[in-house]
Amino acid sequence: MLIYLKQWYQRRVREHYYITNNLRMAAFPEIKSTHSLVAKHVNKDVWDKLSGHTTKTAGFTLAKAIACAVEFDNQHCGIYAGDWDSYKDFAAVFDPIIQEYHGIKADAKHTSDMDFSKITGNVNPAAPVHSTRIRVGRSIDGFGLSPGITKDQRLGVEKLFASASKKFEGELSGDYYPLTGMEESVRKQLVDDHFLFMSGDRNLTVAGMERDWPEGRGIFHNKDKTFLVWVNEEDQLRIISMQKGGDVLGVFKRLASGIQAVGDSVKAESGKGFMLDEKYGYVHSCPTNLGTGMRASVHIDLPGWTKEGVDKLKARCEELALQPRGTRGESGGQTGHTYDISNKHRLGYSEVQLVQTMIDGVNKLYEEDLELQAAQKAE
Repeated sequence: MLIYLKQWYQRRVREHYYITNNLRMAAFPEIKSTHSLVAKHVNKDVWDKLSGHTTKTAGFTLAKAIACAVEFDNQHCGIYAGDWDSYKDFAAVFDPIIQEYHGIKADAKHTSDMDFSKITGNVNPAAPVHSTRIRVGRSIDGFGLSPGITKDQRLGVEKLFASASKKFEGELSGDYYPLTGMEESVRKQLVDDHFLFMSGDRNLTVAGMERDWPEGRGIFHNKDKTFLVWVNEEDQLRIISMQKGGDVLGVFKRLASGIQAVGDSVKAESGKGFMLDEKYGYVHSCPTNLGTGMRASVHIDLPGWTKEGVDKLKARCEELALQPRGTRGESGGQTGHTYDISNKHRLGYSEVQLVQTMIDGVNKLYEEDLELQAAQKAE
């Protein structure tokens, strides 16, 4: 049985290698995700024009970019970029996908704004908010993105951040913990804190993001565990601000100062800045995260909306430009009446606009939840 499993695993590895490396000059592939944006925008003519091209920074190809749409039948978008070059060299594919997904025009330009002083108000202190978390992704210029980054580049990103993080001051100061050689006591604590990212995600594996695991990956957190940076997961850097309760403004302030500290330290260390595209904002491996790359969320109890029905909550959130999820994540399902409520958009809006939208929307949902509870009791 063990021999059979080993042979099956080796065969799957070889098949994955074929898909992501050798399809470059092969015939137009079967795209299993037939309803994906890749299936809509990658036809044989496009494939014939672009499949033979290799990007300069990471040696990425169109075959590698669309590997998930080819391998799986459940993709909505189905494409990743292996470096900044991918968005430029394969623009005939990426541009229409990005425009359709984000609902932007071809001549749109992105504006970033992290000025927290422009935020009006905060989440109602009476609202039953368990916790607040805001994250963004950032990519350092000159290195590949996770799907295409070379081993040397990945190690270079880690080395650069590990050194730069030693310059963080005040509440941002803390320690970097590489996954390679991590002590068991440290690993257990990070698991208990729900900080540790793991391998095994099928999408990330097929997209090429788990190559050479766990080398070049790690986690930074400050002493209070309210400021974190994931290194070389789906993005080169995932910068996170979080804390208990509903002080969204306070969490955003810390995030703004944290992003500034990371950027300044990396610049001082290497002379390199973050990848920032005039049209698409901050560059990420997944085009769905382009723009701000920001997800601002709270975990909040909404018993009135729960009784009303999850579909009605989803429809209301759509009107408020919000996105509801279960507290187990995007695909983890819903339990009880606690929801993860976040901004829906990433590109076409500034960070300030998205945080303001989240604050206002959460307050409105809480106000309506109280009304629903009162009406339900009266029935």
